[in-house]
Amino acid sequence: MSNISGAFTNAAETYGRFLEVFIDGHWWVVGDALENVGKTTKRLGANAYPHLYGGSASSGLRGSSPVKAGYAKPCKEIAKRFD
Repeated sequence: MSNISGAFTNAAETYGRFLEVFIDGHWWVVGDALENVGKTTKRLGANAYPHLYGGSASSGLRGSSPVKAGYAKPCKEIAKRFD
């Protein structure tokens, strides 16, 4: 009885291995997704509230100043844009 082999036991063993891999794979995917959600939330929080994450309000902002780059100036009246 120590070496039981048959259709039912082989099928149960195969199903058990499949289920183990299936569940392990799903936990792996769920774990990665939760980790990425956490990192994204932290990054969004740091961008929205830099003073809470140890930065200053102006240190995270980058780009040209309006004095150097200028603003877009409309050249048409609004009514003429849609004609």
